[in-house]
Amino acid sequence: MPYQAPPQQQPPRNGIGITGFVLGLVGLIFSPIPFIGVIAWPLVILGLIFSIFGLVRVNKGVATNKVLSIVGIVASVLGLGVCIAWIFIFNSAVNEVQDEYNRTAAVTYEVTGTGSNVEVTYGEALNPQSETVSTLPWTKQTENKGIIKGGMLTVMADENGGDITCKITVDGVEVATNTASGPFAVAVCTGA
Repeated sequence: MPYQAPPQQQPPRNGIGITGFVLGLVGLIFSPIPFIGVIAWPLVILGLIFSIFGLVRVNKGVATNKVLSIVGIVASVLGLGVCIAWIFIFNSAVNEVQDEYNRTAAVTYEVTGTGSNVEVTYGEALNPQSETVSTLPWTKQTENKGIIKGGMLTVMADENGGDITCKITVDGVEVATNTASGPFAVAVCTGA
């Protein structure tokens, strides 16, 4: 009777655990990148699922990639944690912008100096107001709502000239001031 070699056993298959590891690692790498990290969600979730199945296969003895399966689980969980953190960061930023947009600011426009019959243009850039002011000082208070809380203030002297100074304050804080003098002098203040 000739010698027969014992039948060879099939080598364990490691594909599921390796797939979970690769998906979890790629998801973890993409997760902290703004906007691109959106594709990390399905990667880390699938990586977690495949890595868990890979670990189950190792425990049943049909796979030998225990370390890769465990690393896949860890990478997937970390990537998922970063993805969830982005949700909180993004929501916080959106809420902060909404709060700032809805906040109303007290804006004061002031013109002082020795000029007379000056032309004053003030307000928000998209909705300016104009007045001819015969004597200075001149003050106007408004309330601005939106992202930009300041405005613009332009003062133009007439042919008689004089000194003119413009100033903008927002919620009591001076944000812009400018001075000009002479005939047809122009002082411009912009502030936000």
